[in-house]
Amino acid sequence: MKIAAVQMVSSPDWENNRERAAHWVAAAAAAGARLVALPEYFCLMGQRDSDKLALAEPAGAGPIQDFLSGLAREHELWLVGGTLPVAGGEPGRALNRCCVFAPDGREAAHYDKLHLFAFDNGRESYDEGRTLRAGSAPVALDLPSEAGALRLGLSICYDLRFPELYRALMNPPCDLLVLPAAFTHTTGQAHWELLLRARAVENQCYVLASAQGGTHPNGRRTWGHSMVIDPWGTVLDVLPEGEGFAIADLDPGRIKQVRLQLPALAHRRL
Repeated sequence: MKIAAVQMVSSPDWENNRERAAHWVAAAAAAGARLVALPEYFCLMGQRDSDKLALAEPAGAGPIQDFLSGLAREHELWLVGGTLPVAGGEPGRALNRCCVFAPDGREAAHYDKLHLFAFDNGRESYDEGRTLRAGSAPVALDLPSEAGALRLGLSICYDLRFPELYRALMNPPCDLLVLPAAFTHTTGQAHWELLLRARAVENQCYVLASAQGGTHPNGRRTWGHSMVIDPWGTVLDVLPEGEGFAIADLDPGRIKQVRLQLPALAHRRL
């Protein structure tokens, strides 16, 4: 199965972001991808963190979710819909939700970001807890494929720094971990590829990371480097910056080979 990570440089304009997302999902589908992931906040990178609250939708309904459902149905593929703000039941805060849509357009699963990013180096300052409410549980799902069921584990951006989440997703083991993200240029340059490859190696599975990648109208610069990584930690494809996608084949045989030659998952003691 071909899998693709779409990279965007989203703006404060939802309609423009929608058009760019549709363009790149169509391009990835034309290149043979049967599973495509959009980046975190593909729908909006606002001038202020609070701007996302104006786009927050009820769970299961709304223009962004309808758009993603239609895109999956139009191209008959599995679509990991990056993230969107969903009303979280608290005034002034939303959930940062990743929805997965099946080729018939139905929502197959959703995951709410567990770990909320905070960073302050004196020049840049972020605190997602001001506008977001954390999720409560890991989420994995089984997808049918030509080679049998494919187990998919979901995570979002800052989650990447918490290996215990991925261990929780590995019972039973996932074949693919997906990570929509909007890593800052500062933290991405230092840690993005290092952590992604570590998650692939320690869990002996593929990793698909779809990122924001460039300088946004709000002045924020994101790291990009959307990539596909195999169970040995090899980067199969990467897009350093700008719009486009990274694409590669997910080979179930490669997962079996790595786990047979080095049965680290079976050797776990904790």
